[in-house]
Amino acid sequence: MKYIFLSILSIFVSVICHGQSYTLQQLEASFLENNYALLASKYAISRAEAEVIQERLWPNPTFSVDQVNLWSNSTVELLPRLIGEYGRKQQVVMGLEQLIETAGKRKKRVVIKQLEQKTAVYEFEELMRELKKELRQAYYRLASLSQEHQQLSAIVTSFNQLNGQYSRQVTLENVSLADYYRVQSELVSLRKEQIDLEDDIAEDLEKLRILTQIGKLDLSQLAFDAQEQQRIKVLPVDLLSLAMDQNIGLKRQTTELEMSGKKLLLEQAQRKPDLTLLLGYDRGGNTMQDFVGVGVSVDLPVFNRNKGNIKAAQYQVKKDEALQHSLKWELENTVVRLNGQLQKYQQSLADWPDDASKGRQDMVDRYKKHLQSGQITLIEFIDFTQASRSAQKAYLDTWENYNKTYEELQYLVGKDF
Repeated sequence: MKYIFLSILSIFVSVICHGQSYTLQQLEASFLENNYALLASKYAISRAEAEVIQERLWPNPTFSVDQVNLWSNSTVELLPRLIGEYGRKQQVVMGLEQLIETAGKRKKRVVIKQLEQKTAVYEFEELMRELKKELRQAYYRLASLSQEHQQLSAIVTSFNQLNGQYSRQVTLENVSLADYYRVQSELVSLRKEQIDLEDDIAEDLEKLRILTQIGKLDLSQLAFDAQEQQRIKVLPVDLLSLAMDQNIGLKRQTTELEMSGKKLLLEQAQRKPDLTLLLGYDRGGNTMQDFVGVGVSVDLPVFNRNKGNIKAAQYQVKKDEALQHSLKWELENTVVRLNGQLQKYQQSLADWPDDASKGRQDMVDRYKKHLQSGQITLIEFIDFTQASRSAQKAYLDTWENYNKTYEELQYLVGKDF
C-alpha cells in the first residue's frame, strides 16, 4: 500500500511539473532568483565591501623582545630584583613600533577600494542585463520557431499523405514515376528542414534552462502571448541622451577613469616617506639601569622618489580617458544604427496584412484538394507550399529581429523602457 501511494504521488507530481507553463515574466523571476552567474557576481560585491572595511584599519603595532641573557658571567653588574630574588642578573630590551602613513595614503586607498566596490556593482548590473537580454531574445526566438515548426509539421504531414497516395497510384500507373520522385524529394527536404528547426529549438531551450535553472523546461511549457506579434513597442524620445546617462558600460568606464585618477594621487603621495614611531625599554644595557626612550625612523627619498610608478599612473589616466571617448562614440553610433533598424522592422510589420498569417494552412489544404482533383499540377502545389512557408518565415524573422533589436537597445540604454 505504501509503494502504491508513493507511485501515485510521483506520477501526480510529474504531471503537475510537466503541465506547468512559464510566461516571460516567470522565466525572468526564476533567472533572477536562481542563476549561478548572478549569485557569483553578488558574492564579488560582498567581497569588495569587505575589502573597503579592511582598508580602513590602521596597521598593527610591532612589539619586540631582544637581548635577553640566559646566563651571566663574572663581569655582571647586579640590578634591582624583578620578582622575588629573580632579576638581579637579568638583561632585556623591549620595543614597540607603530607605522604612521603620511600624505593621507590610507584614506586614498580607502577611496580606491570604494571605487572598486562601485565597479563590482556595475559589473553585476551589466551581467544581469546582458543575461536578461539573452533570455528574452531566446524566448522571442522560440516563439518564432514554434510557429514555424507548427506550419512545417502540417506541411510534412500533407506530403506524407501525398507520398503514400502517389506510391499507390504509381503502381497503378495513374501518375508518373517522375512526379512520385518529386514528392519524395520534397518530403526528404522538408524532413531535413524539420530536423534543423528542432535542433535550433533544442539549442534555445538549453539556453533558457541554463539561465533559469529550470532543468526540464520544454517548448510545450512556454506560454507565448498571441497578441505580442501585433504589439508595437514605444521608444523614449530622448533615447540617445538616456543611453549616454545610463549605459552601464559607460558608467563603469567613468568609474575606472576616476579610479585611475585616485591611483595617480596615491602614487604621488608615495613620494613622501612614512614615519615609524618607536618606544623602547632597556634593562641593564645602558648607563641607566631601566632606560625608557622614544624615537622615530623615516626612509630618506634619495634614490627612489617613485617617479616610474607616477609616470605609469599618468599614462593609465590617459588610456582610460581615450577608452571613455571611444565608448561614447561607439555607443552613440550603435544606438543610432539600432534605432534606424528598429524603425525599418516596425514599418515592415505595420505594412504586413493583419490576416496574412490566418488561414494559411487552410489554403494549403485547398490546394492539395485542387491537386487531387487535377485542377493544378504537382509543381504548382509545391511552389505554393514553398511560397507560403517563405512568406510566413519572412514575417516571423522580421518580428524576431524587431524584438531582438528592441532588447539590444534596452541593454545599451541600461533600463527597461
